[in-house]
Amino acid sequence: MNDRPEGKFRVNHIAIQLVAVGLVALATPADAQVPRPMPLPGNVDKRDVTIWSDGVRMAGDLYLPKELKKDAKLPAVLFCAGTGGTKKGTPRQLAPRFVQAGFVFLAFDYRGWGESDSRLMSLDKQPAPDAKSEIAVRARAIRWQMDFADQAMDIRAAISFLAGEPNVDPQRIGILGTSYGGGLVTWTAGNDPRVKCVAAQVGGMGGGRGPAVEQNAYDLATKQARAETEPVPFETGKMGGKMARYENMRVNPAKSIGFSAIEAAEKIRVPMIIIDAENEELMDRHKNGEQVAEILKRNGVPVAYHVLKGMTHYDIYRAGFEEATRLELEWFTKHMMKTTP
Repeated sequence: MNDRPEGKFRVNHIAIQLVAVGLVALATPADAQVPRPMPLPGNVDKRDVTIWSDGVRMAGDLYLPKELKKDAKLPAVLFCAGTGGTKKGTPRQLAPRFVQAGFVFLAFDYRGWGESDSRLMSLDKQPAPDAKSEIAVRARAIRWQMDFADQAMDIRAAISFLAGEPNVDPQRIGILGTSYGGGLVTWTAGNDPRVKCVAAQVGGMGGGRGPAVEQNAYDLATKQARAETEPVPFETGKMGGKMARYENMRVNPAKSIGFSAIEAAEKIRVPMIIIDAENEELMDRHKNGEQVAEILKRNGVPVAYHVLKGMTHYDIYRAGFEEATRLELEWFTKHMMKTTP
């Protein structure tokens, strides 16, 4: 695990004194619904790793087969969590299945989520750096933000980490995202050529949002830039309605400007499987996952679209877990495993 020094905190050669004003890392409903993880099988290893994203340390769990040959090059799958999810939730159930099928599997916590370090915001005007480019300031730890721009960069950093892993074939990296993470992996697949295969389950793609939503995001960006509201949501940005259960999360729509999963789908050229829940209660699946599937089909991209009968959004982690996992594993195996003629 990452070492977390007391007092002075160094990142990018800047020493900062933290104040305890970050959001509390509460247990989230998404993790609470995941079945209790079983002990790792004897043929699976887990390594704690550190991934750097834009100068922030992210905590990751890298799963590999035991007794792996030094020169082995395996395909890899990166898991990207949904709202409030961490590497301790769903990935602990998925990882052994993928590893036993011949994959390297990586799960991580986005910056400011779970065990990852936080992005920092100075609470006072910064003094001039000294000869070592160091300063001391009061700072706020930015935690539990739903920030599409930062998290898209975090995913690309995790892909970069996998690409440098000695036992990973960098030409066979796939990504798997759930819920909010389903939109993130869709955007990434359309914008990062290193992605060779994609799976999105109950993915929020931003479909069905009209011009008013985009205008509100621009209005918020203006207020943030002029300090007419919080530059980063802390007291503001709480979710309401069916998402109010995630009381520790904050949403910053201004950071989603220009990040459209639906538009990114037009650029995807790699195989993608999309799994939705028949009784999806958080969004209109026809304007999200189904719409992305139709775009890919129209563009001649290999796509599979499955609707889990009788399931709700959160059933993907419970009653629908086995079926969804089987479909995803079959998809990655079909498109990422080398076969002998």
